[in-house]
Amino acid sequence: MDDSRGARASARASAAVLLGAALLLAGCSSGGGDGHGGPGGPITQQPKAADPFWVNPDGTAARRLAAYEKAGKKTEAAQIRKIAEQPVGEWIGPENPEQEARGFTEAAEKSDRTALLVLYDIPHRDCGQYSRGGAADGNAYRAWIDAVARGIQDRSAIVILEPDAVLHLVDGCTPDRFHEERYDLLKGAITRLKSLRNTRVYLDAGNAGWGHPDQIFQPLKQAGIDQADGFSVNVSNFYSTRDSIAYGRQLSAKVGGKHFVIDTSRNGNGPYTQGDPAQRWCNPPGRALGETPTTKTADPLVDAYLWIKRPGESDGTCKGGPKAGEWWASYALALAENST
Repeated sequence: MDDSRGARASARASAAVLLGAALLLAGCSSGGGDGHGGPGGPITQQPKAADPFWVNPDGTAARRLAAYEKAGKKTEAAQIRKIAEQPVGEWIGPENPEQEARGFTEAAEKSDRTALLVLYDIPHRDCGQYSRGGAADGNAYRAWIDAVARGIQDRSAIVILEPDAVLHLVDGCTPDRFHEERYDLLKGAITRLKSLRNTRVYLDAGNAGWGHPDQIFQPLKQAGIDQADGFSVNVSNFYSTRDSIAYGRQLSAKVGGKHFVIDTSRNGNGPYTQGDPAQRWCNPPGRALGETPTTKTADPLVDAYLWIKRPGESDGTCKGGPKAGEWWASYALALAENST
């Protein structure tokens, strides 16, 4: 997970604002209608009853789809359409959080859908790895969260809060001197976001392959899980939906029966089992898109399958990939081709 997202934040914020304004002024092809356009058709919304999350008609995959279609590359277009027609997480950048949150939630509201937002700006993020960075300090983070909340207002949103932030407190990745502040920041973020009328908050809780729920449930409580709507699992990872449900159910039993959501964006073939175990999570070959986003799940504790990680964007500069968060065309095509 990468600071390259920050470098593109201003452009993304402008796009979010322009998109929201355009949809408010003239209900474009992403209007409230259900279904999708089919081969060569426009990107529209999925049926709301099963998939109430907003599909961005101007997302990265949608733009790549348009480029393939313009170039007459029908095979590539058909594959990328599998990604472009699904709702994916909008990762809010560090520079213009209020404008981005407002743009995405206004566009979603225009389409009578719920925006899926990912907040990933905690100080000392990712322990200096591919997605290192985050807010400069605690006060900067609090101001950033407040700006996001002002952007959302009373519009419908699901927020995935800080992938890996609690996990890295547990696995030794984040130095001890930052622990107390991080707990305080996460708890404060949940409180601020839950003050909004129509925002649901899921605090990230790792994945089925990192360790055992016994190791993380107390830290989740310290971070404010009791005030959140639940937790997220498998963000940007590849563990099967079945294994993710098993992990989530064990964890739920230890945190008051909280519900959870699962990132199914790239788990269609399960985790990679070859090569360096420490790098198996990073751009593994042979993976596939997983279950499409829906609230119709296999378990009453699972509120939704979501595409939180944006399929087609790199995990980092490993296995030939570009910077984290950048589109990788060949990888995107492989994910789609390998899916059923």
